Amino acid sequence: MSPLPPAEQQSAALDDDARPNAPHGPNTPHGPDTAKARAAVRGGAFAYFVDQFDIYLPIVVLAPATDYFQSAHLSASTTALLASLVFASTLIGRPLGAIIFGHFADTVGRKRTTLVAVGGFGIITLITACLPGHETIGTWSVGLLIALRFIDGIFLGGEYTTAVPLAMEWSPRHKRGLNASLITATSPAAYAMIAALTLLLLQALPSAGLHSAYVQWGWRIPFLAGALLAALLFRYYLTQVHEPPPEYTGARHKLPLARLLVRYPKSLAQVFVLMTGTWLATNMEAAVTPGQLKEHLLLSSKQVTLTMLVINASAALSYPLFGLLSQRIGRRRFYIGYGLSVMVIGAGSYALLMVSDGGLGTALGWGVMIGVFTVGTFGPIAAYLTERFPASIRSTGYGVGYSLALIAPAFYQFYLRQFDGFMPSHLAPAVLIALAGALIAFGGFLGPETRDVDMADDSTIPKLA
Repeated sequence: MSPLPPAEQQSAALDDDARPNAPHGPNTPHGPDTAKARAAVRGGAFAYFVDQFDIYLPIVVLAPATDYFQSAHLSASTTALLASLVFASTLIGRPLGAIIFGHFADTVGRKRTTLVAVGGFGIITLITACLPGHETIGTWSVGLLIALRFIDGIFLGGEYTTAVPLAMEWSPRHKRGLNASLITATSPAAYAMIAALTLLLLQALPSAGLHSAYVQWGWRIPFLAGALLAALLFRYYLTQVHEPPPEYTGARHKLPLARLLVRYPKSLAQVFVLMTGTWLATNMEAAVTPGQLKEHLLLSSKQVTLTMLVINASAALSYPLFGLLSQRIGRRRFYIGYGLSVMVIGAGSYALLMVSDGGLGTALGWGVMIGVFTVGTFGPIAAYLTERFPASIRSTGYGVGYSLALIAPAFYQFYLRQFDGFMPSHLAPAVLIALAGALIAFGGFLGPETRDVDMADDSTIPKLA
């Protein structure tokens, strides 16, 4: 028998676990597969950070600049509704992006589809930074903002639908929980960075009145930063990230969405329940809390921004711990337990904050508990959702399962108004947080254990009975 070529000799010399998802053996720090795996995980973390930086821009950055896009004569309820539509339009666009880009990720390739998605939302973010205000074009201003955020949501939905499965397919089985948490921890980290940047801008630029520096042009700086981050991310994927080996992406099907709906409807439904709770809790923490801190607890814009920074920094630090915990006890047991924690600790902390004296110190203290026990579901979520679907439809399954559940929670303002007359408005979010925890626990209970799934083998992907 002739000797192996040098490249194959090098590959054969690697320990099994140096290759993605190998079931045993030490993880060696060298070899082409390991280097590509690390590049893919770094790319997934960078992509998730840029994605989340972009999606949270309007919540934090535009909150002190509302007068730029809206008439000063609008009622407080109408102003709040329009502000929520800016965020909700992005969320509603994401499921459409997941369907479109998931299809191409499963049929054309993960890397090329990621590049298109990143380029798309980078351009939209740059255009948003150049928008004229209500004083110039009237109601067209807020209308264009909402429309651009919807288109932005389509591209953002495509980005994580392609980049996250790519990173998980490259990850060794025993590191998927940790790698997933390192990727998703960039979400609250991105929020914290936006909050810090906004805090610095508010410190340097006046924000009182329509013609103040921050309202007229200061808010544009974070949007320009988001566009620059997208450009850097595009370059990284173009030069550093590789497609996973064919055995990890599976045989390509012409209609992966149809295959998902026909072959795996119960799996999709179970993920939908879990993710609905996840997004409901996220919206209460990220979108509702800033307004309640300002309107009910009467914190200043700077104090609100600082509190949200602490909340999300706490969440970011907890994600790796949750990822490791899910790797140790299993994803299913983690989500059941964490959902119950959200019901009791998360909702309780929010309620106690709202009935406190309203001081900044109290807000920061309860804020840590809210950060850890409302959005920690995201810790191992990248691993769990990619483990739930077979290779041939993994991007579509992950993207649709992750994004479709965004729609119902996006109308959180409507749900909160249903509590009018039953309880004070500042306590209603705690009820929805408790409901979110129940959905997370129930979704985890309905699902199988996925920790030991071999992503290259469709037969090991657990189905619901």
